[in-house]
Amino acid sequence: MNNFEIRELPGKGRAMIATKNFAKDEVIFEEEPFVSRQFSWNVAYGYAACDHCMRPLETVLENVRRLASDPKVEVPLLQHDPTAQWVAQFTQCPRCKVRYCSEDCLMEAQKRYHRVACMGAFHSDDTHPINVLNETWKKMHYPPETGSIMLIVRLMAIYQQSTKKEEFLEQLQSFQSLIVNREQKIYHKMLGENFEQQMEQLYLAFCNAFTGEDFSMFKTPDAFKTLMAILGTNSQGIATSVLSQWVAKVSDLPLTDSEKEQLDTVIDGLYAKVAEFAGEFLNNEGSGLYLLQSKINHSCVPNACSTFPYSNDIVVLKALGPIQQGEEICISYLDECMLERSRHSRHKVLRENYVFICQCPKCRAQASDPDETSEDDDDDEMDDYDDDDDMN
Repeated sequence: MNNFEIRELPGKGRAMIATKNFAKDEVIFEEEPFVSRQFSWNVAYGYAACDHCMRPLETVLENVRRLASDPKVEVPLLQHDPTAQWVAQFTQCPRCKVRYCSEDCLMEAQKRYHRVACMGAFHSDDTHPINVLNETWKKMHYPPETGSIMLIVRLMAIYQQSTKKEEFLEQLQSFQSLIVNREQKIYHKMLGENFEQQMEQLYLAFCNAFTGEDFSMFKTPDAFKTLMAILGTNSQGIATSVLSQWVAKVSDLPLTDSEKEQLDTVIDGLYAKVAEFAGEFLNNEGSGLYLLQSKINHSCVPNACSTFPYSNDIVVLKALGPIQQGEEICISYLDECMLERSRHSRHKVLRENYVFICQCPKCRAQASDPDETSEDDDDDEMDDYDDDDDMN
């Protein structure tokens, strides 16, 4: 039984409301994704992850050496490597050689979508229509990634293999309430200034990839735009980096102050080596759509947070502090650094990436603050937002 309910709130749309009191750090819910997928560029760069749940398929030592492009980098405390216990269970699809962290994930993938999605020997064929679609997307959407066209490809496979297609369509439709009349802003955010031309290229590549009658309802221009808008507004970054998981484990060890200081120095050095070759380290491995998590509104003073404690795509929502019965449960769509920036900076990012204007208590309290700050760009205008846009 859930200890929350989804309600429609005036001026905000749907919201998650607590139906009991939650204590700090209490788990509100755990949820498997409706669909998830590794980022396209992460696959291209060799990030090894389970094709179903995105659990890392490389040890922390392999991960750091690859990211730093240095085979001599050493990582201490390898007994706390979160991947080590899974290595013996790694497996792969015998036809397409796509890898999984366990037989359970392989079987679940076969059950939900991989029987029809398996490309067999064509998996590495650059001329295959699915790979052409993916390459078309990659040329438009460079790292850091916020989504992947392959999420839509997997949705199509789930739909084709499903024996409950009406239920699937109802669940997919539940992601749409936030995107009515906002499509152009969403596409601009995902694809940039030339989004109209790029949307046409993606649409043609999508139609070439899905030619069967099963997909006819998704192949109209409007239906494809809706799929893209769902991707742009509802996809959640999934954090399964083995380096981050290892850092979390060793940081909780009962060490002396001197040992903690030495460990912090080592960790900082590892991140520096990674940044020197691969750029700024990002924890997100891929993205997913979550039926419950997508119903949670943003606040710049969140009372809950989405976590990925199992090194896979299961999201766990935890209370950041006490939450009272009847209170709205909110998360932050921004990272911790961005939350500390000005109201103007936060609104700029939320406007560009999530297409709404935040009216949380912090934003209302800062309403009289200057519209510009020294670190902000001076070309931001809010005029393209209608007065009746939803405000989270």
